[in-house]
Amino acid sequence: MKVVVTGCAGFIGAAVCDALLKSGHSVLGVDNFNDYYNPELKRRRVASFYNHGEFELFEIDVSDTSGVKKLFATVSPQRVIHFAAQAGIRRALTDPYTYGRTNLIGFLNVIESSAKSRVEHFVFASTSSVYGSNSLTPFVESHAATHPISLYSATKIANEAIAHSYSSTHGLACTGLRFFTVYGPWGRPDMAPLKFAKSIIQGRPIQIYNNGRHSRDFTYIDDIVGGVLSAVDLVAKPERSFDPSTPDPGSSNAPWRVYNIGGESPIALMDFVAKLEVALNRKANVEFVERQIGDMDKTSADCSALRKATGWAPKVSLEEGLNNLARWCEANLDLI
Repeated sequence: MKVVVTGCAGFIGAAVCDALLKSGHSVLGVDNFNDYYNPELKRRRVASFYNHGEFELFEIDVSDTSGVKKLFATVSPQRVIHFAAQAGIRRALTDPYTYGRTNLIGFLNVIESSAKSRVEHFVFASTSSVYGSNSLTPFVESHAATHPISLYSATKIANEAIAHSYSSTHGLACTGLRFFTVYGPWGRPDMAPLKFAKSIIQGRPIQIYNNGRHSRDFTYIDDIVGGVLSAVDLVAKPERSFDPSTPDPGSSNAPWRVYNIGGESPIALMDFVAKLEVALNRKANVEFVERQIGDMDKTSADCSALRKATGWAPKVSLEEGLNNLARWCEANLDLI
């Protein structure tokens, strides 16, 4: 199978590319290697793919409409996994237009080209942040995603809505995957697990927002990859039981679905820090600071929909995952 993976040098993208290649698929990777964080980390993630006969890299910014159109006209993929996005919640407060270009125009470029190329299945990254100000946990796909508290989450809600429109008007099978705080080796250095680990190793203080009153549902990268691959194989179809008079926000009478992919074991942030201290065999120097604008107080995933549809379930415990992350951090401080 020929698969386009945008954001192929990202944390999740690179891991998914590796799994696809090992499964015998042809992978057409797309990335612009921007400097949101260390580009060398991104290049190192994909370095092992360069000598693989079934991998081809295209250095393209997805907001480049002509570049995306040319790519799809050249490669004619069967499936698309769209991960390219401007990540992070806080940067949007100072650089909102990058989110508009990448997450909205970029998304539109890729899905439009996918529809015109008659792609079999368009799978895209969403986020637990779409649940916004919803305080009812665990989060279930049937919960409305209509009250974002950050621009980043608003762009992801828009992605889900745009995908639904393409499913309805073009018959494009679309599946959105709502990821819950992904961590592990080769992760993003701007996220708490790696940022905390590096600071603890170097004896520097870590800042705990909201005075430690956050909780998160952490998901190990291998579990995320397994969930992505299971979703890619499950081409979205119209839900026969869908009732337009009481529409379910997580399904549709169009070939469109969204799924949670999370660890299903939320943990208080200070308890997470304690487990990271054990994995690193070092104590953290903690500084408590105020809650940041756009941060959700808690996330908690109910993944029963994906489990029922595919049999997928998270397998890696937080302790095992943090041990793997700790060993990787100790060997790769220069990259983070």
